[in-house]
Amino acid sequence: MANPTNAGNPKVDLAYRRKKNAAEMKHQVISFALMIALTLVAFFAVGYDEFSHWFSVPFILLLAAVQVAFQLYYFMHMSHKGHEIPALFLYGGVLVAFVTIWAFMTIVWW
Repeated sequence: MANPTNAGNPKVDLAYRRKKNAAEMKHQVISFALMIALTLVAFFAVGYDEFSHWFSVPFILLLAAVQVAFQLYYFMHMSHKGHEIPALFLYGGVLVAFVTIWAFMTIVWW
């Protein structure tokens, strides 16, 4: 059974793949540029003496979380179809790590 998107024509399939690859590369370049910009903002937040420690640390952690999201969805291709099970295990691991850290912090602080 032929794929209805290319209808048996290899030229149509090749053009579709080139267009899709170009869009994917565009997303990766944009996310890479954003990650570099976020890294520069984090360096600025650390180097600028007027920012307090209470602002800099949560701000850098927020920037790190945004960069992790970019890494997962664009460079590790988690936004593509067929990656639901790896995403489930990844998010499950993040949940277990968060609960473990939260439990140990609760035990130590109270």
